[in-house]
Amino acid sequence: MFYLNEAVRGLIGRNGIRKMISRKAYERKEIADTQITESSPIPIGTFKDPYLFDALGLKDEYLEADLEEAILRELEKFILEFGKGFAFVERQKRMIIDGEDFKLDLLFYNRRLKRLVAVELKQGHFKAEYNGKMKLYLAWLDKYVREEGENSPIGLILCSETRREQIEFLKLDRDGILVAEYWTTLPPKVEFEQKIQTILAETRERMSNRNLIVDVTTENV
Repeated sequence: MFYLNEAVRGLIGRNGIRKMISRKAYERKEIADTQITESSPIPIGTFKDPYLFDALGLKDEYLEADLEEAILRELEKFILEFGKGFAFVERQKRMIIDGEDFKLDLLFYNRRLKRLVAVELKQGHFKAEYNGKMKLYLAWLDKYVREEGENSPIGLILCSETRREQIEFLKLDRDGILVAEYWTTLPPKVEFEQKIQTILAETRERMSNRNLIVDVTTENV
């Protein structure tokens, strides 16, 4: 049903759907959606996890600036991986707060969601302090950039390696922030499918345990 809806909604042909299936688009949406709770301003189905940036042509060793350059060089491919409705707004969005300069890596707008989408690129594993800076960026964008009729901005922190338990403890989704992993190379088909299925099974188990804890707590109250 997911692929059927995508075909109808996005007017995607047979080859496009085959590519989505081979790249496990459904499973990657499911993995990302497990971060999103009922209190989150992030709509279900907005992001994926992991993102596959194999088309950007990055080698084994690269800097965050190299990733940003590759994304802008291959912006069309990046947006196709990112999803429908995204439009590029600005690179290195400058924000002056208390006289100090801050720069957001990438700023997008999603026409369907009517929201600004802030994207931070991080090489290496996720760190808890990334949360504070993204919250600062979203608050600034909400006050100074969001236009009348638009919804509040949301943020995506892209890391080459996530820390899923930390992310769950931080409850970032409540602040409109989601963390996703990105892969610059695509493993062989069998290995890729196994890795995605393993991640999906683990995230579903964590979500099930989380719901079980909530249910038990509610009963005790």
